[in-house]
Amino acid sequence: MMPLAKPDVPGEFDRVARSYEFLTGLNPGYRRHLGLSASRLGVGPDARILDLCCGTGASTRAILAQHPGAQVVAADGSPGMLAEARRRLPEDRVQLLRVDAMDPAASGIEGPFDAILMAYGIRNMSEPDRCLANLINLLRPGGTICFHEYSVADTATARATWNAVSLGVIIPGGLLTSGTTRLYRYLRRSVLDFDGVTAFEERLRRAGFTDVRTEPMDGWQRGIVHSFLARRPGMAT
Repeated sequence: MMPLAKPDVPGEFDRVARSYEFLTGLNPGYRRHLGLSASRLGVGPDARILDLCCGTGASTRAILAQHPGAQVVAADGSPGMLAEARRRLPEDRVQLLRVDAMDPAASGIEGPFDAILMAYGIRNMSEPDRCLANLINLLRPGGTICFHEYSVADTATARATWNAVSLGVIIPGGLLTSGTTRLYRYLRRSVLDFDGVTAFEERLRRAGFTDVRTEPMDGWQRGIVHSFLARRPGMAT
């Protein structure tokens, strides 16, 4: 079987959409850690927030729990994942849109946003620098972006833990719940190939973001999943 290419990822998510929520729910801390990243956005009570690569809506629900007064736009490139999100999200509080995450504005997303949360998405972009350039333009001046993302390149322990969990739990679990391992084998490799923490922070600075910092998770994902936080330069008007 040919390895999955990044442009084909949304279509592969369509294949596993119905079982994806169940599989991620087996991960201790998965939803709580999304809540941690959502809480780190640092926005006001009436903020306008973009949840990019929302998947089945777990990250969107985390935003709603942490920011109950927010106006939320949840967007993804997979129709199957969006269908699952639609079943789980309140229609009166979330606008759901299908977009190309590489360039959301070209798909009809209109800024500015007070904050953007992109969970498990940036490492799937074939041109991450172009994606970052497009995302900074969707933020208001002073707005916050948070990438809730795996990064294991900096430590052998993190890579070993990720490999063990991928090979022992995620890939077999994917086969049992969806009948395919193609997406989950890709996800394992995409995490191993992604930037280390320092490298991704530098990538954010090159894209023009300021106040770049990284916050950890707890539990087994400490040192594996991170909140990468940054701001668009300027002050809100």
